Amino acid sequence: MKGIYTRKLEKSGQGHQTERRAAEVRRAREEMSRGASGVAAKGGKKKGSTFTIDCAKPVEDKIMEIASLEKFLQERIKVAGGKAGALGDQVAVTRDKSKITVTSEGPFSKRYLKYLTKKYLKKHNVRDWLRVIASNKDRSVYELRYFNIAENEGEEED
Repeated sequence: MKGIYTRKLEKSGQGHQTERRAAEVRRAREEMSRGASGVAAKGGKKKGSTFTIDCAKPVEDKIMEIASLEKFLQERIKVAGGKAGALGDQVAVTRDKSKITVTSEGPFSKRYLKYLTKKYLKKHNVRDWLRVIASNKDRSVYELRYFNIAENEGEEED
């Protein structure tokens, strides 16, 4: 069903442009209603990320418990500006012997994971001995290492 305005444009020869514009608007509205999944279905890649925190050295020395770090991350991670602890299907926190893996289907900041890990270390009073470092071989892996205290002691003796 065509309106009066469309009939006038067809007479003037501009009707094709109006129909094309209406189709573009319709497509844009459909994509907006589908959300992010519509973009992924159209060929764009879905942004997913996997980060690992390697806690091997502190766990061996029994300075920290890896289960408490896993629980801390599950309680504190916020997804898309929501409440802390409401991970839903977006983020999964899993634990292996001395590693914690955080897998996200949506965008997830590596810096945010480092921030939360530092917060955990501070809360458990081990921030003075441990630091969070991205390992050289793979940038999606964080490692908890000791500060080099031996070098500082040698300087103080001189």
